[in-house]
Amino acid sequence: MPKLDRYLSSEIARSVLAALVVLSMVSLGGLFADLLGEMARGKVPPTLLMSQLGLRMIRYLPMILPLALLLGYLMALGRLYRDSEMYVLAAVGVGPRRLLRPVLLVALPAVAIIALSSIWLGPWADGKARGMVAEANKNLLVAGLEPGRFTLMANGGVAYTGTMSSDGTRLSRVFVYRERGDRMDVATARSGELYRDEGARVLALMDGFRVEGPLAGKGLDYRLMRYARNEMQLPGPEDKRPSDDPAFKPFGQLLGDPSPAANAQLHWRIAPPLLAFAFVLLAVPLSRSSPRQARYGSMLLAFLAYLGGIFMMLLGTQWLADGTLPRAAGLWWLLLPMLALGAWLYLRDGRIAKPWWRR
Repeated sequence: MPKLDRYLSSEIARSVLAALVVLSMVSLGGLFADLLGEMARGKVPPTLLMSQLGLRMIRYLPMILPLALLLGYLMALGRLYRDSEMYVLAAVGVGPRRLLRPVLLVALPAVAIIALSSIWLGPWADGKARGMVAEANKNLLVAGLEPGRFTLMANGGVAYTGTMSSDGTRLSRVFVYRERGDRMDVATARSGELYRDEGARVLALMDGFRVEGPLAGKGLDYRLMRYARNEMQLPGPEDKRPSDDPAFKPFGQLLGDPSPAANAQLHWRIAPPLLAFAFVLLAVPLSRSSPRQARYGSMLLAFLAYLGGIFMMLLGTQWLADGTLPRAAGLWWLLLPMLALGAWLYLRDGRIAKPWWRR
């Protein structure tokens, strides 16, 4: 490999890696906050925090890596322009066509990783994450319930336990609050037992009191009873996505599925690597700047282009799923113009336009 290619590709790779690390840290913060909220609502067991965080990060990688590519190319090539290195290369005959090799040396492996994550790894990670949660909820009778803490249940109720055994089946000093229509139900008990009955999670309360009455003081119809044993079925974890959701299907099955939802999912997986390659082609002309030009103007323009591309991809996917767009249109109306625009701007980069009177 020529020294020029090694130098330029290493500069670009370092900038892309730095941008990817920063974007990954920001994304991890958001995913961590979402996971904590789901754990507080009892949807995800706390023991699955790290595994769920890693699997969800794989799922979002096709959205993060294209932006990292775009910003990394802008930073690397922009630095070369500010240090006048690109002008020296242009003076010795290194133009856009010659720069294509070091540009592709970084872009092609990154685009391949995006395609792998979007087409195979992302759906696999999504299905794996949901499978782990479902399996954990079979083993853990009350996901998210912690001793000494009030926990919001899936149906909007509130549960509390003073102590809990290591296997999560024995409780003491239990409090459960539930709402049914316009009435509330409060139960307390000295001890409790958790078990499964034909797949349903059942909480058996022993030696306690139960109060039932209207909400917000609407009347005086209250009932108090003392019980030796009171069993109640706990709500299961919410999962609104059906098992035949196209998001769970392998890529090969989507190719043979004629439904609009499967077609939308198919183009949703194809679009990220092609958009990433278009962003790389756009980054080269956008990075051109003079030594005294402001550093972040082109980055703002590139970020707006990224947001516009992602927004149109989301909107087009929704149109395909709703049947607004024909199946043959897919997302090609977005991808092909983006690729053509990037290639055209890349090939015209650095050319001096002729005056209009000489055309």
